[in-house]
Amino acid sequence: MAFNYDNKGIKPQGGNTTFDRDIIFSVVSLATKEIAGVAKLSKSFARKLCGWFSKDYDNGVRITNIDGKLIIDIYINVYIGYNISDVAFKVQENIKNSLSTMIDIEVSKINVHVISVEHMKDEED
Repeated sequence: MAFNYDNKGIKPQGGNTTFDRDIIFSVVSLATKEIAGVAKLSKSFARKLCGWFSKDYDNGVRITNIDGKLIIDIYINVYIGYNISDVAFKVQENIKNSLSTMIDIEVSKINVHVISVEHMKDEED
């Protein structure tokens, strides 16, 4: 099934189902946060600024459409002590599985950008 994506949503070609872009952002965000080692989605000032001027960016997630193919860029912070490449791979797999299971969307690329490494906060704080 092929999808058209614009800022208003995704509509399967030859069908009548439309997904709001916020649903995709939510699925991607939740799928990312489920992975052990992910501290949070990165929300630097520059990325917040991008979000003000682009509807394709939302809180550490950017979705672009190139020739009808979705490309997802996810910006994360990882906890110290976790293997960064393993965490990135698990994030990619979980996003891909979540999108295909929940809303039947295939993505051509999922790029994981690790912005920083953080210490885990003490549970007593």
